[in-house]
Amino acid sequence: MPRRHQSGELDWTGRITKQGDSTVRKLLYEAANSILTRSRETFALKTWAMKIAKRRGLKKARVALARRLAVIMHAILRDGTLFQA
Repeated sequence: MPRRHQSGELDWTGRITKQGDSTVRKLLYEAANSILTRSRETFALKTWAMKIAKRRGLKKARVALARRLAVIMHAILRDGTLFQA
């Protein structure tokens, strides 16, 4: 879990820690990489990550997208809902 730093209106989270299963982290990173580099389709997650890539670089966009995928997967497992792109 990343550290949270809050002060007034400023709210930012720290880096992603290396806790948990390393294989899952690697697979999430690979999924994010394939979405950004191999997928020809345009959808909301890819558009969001490409905006980050323009501002911060492709590596940070991959990590951000991997984290977003992990959050989506956790919500799906928690609620039992189906994924809708």
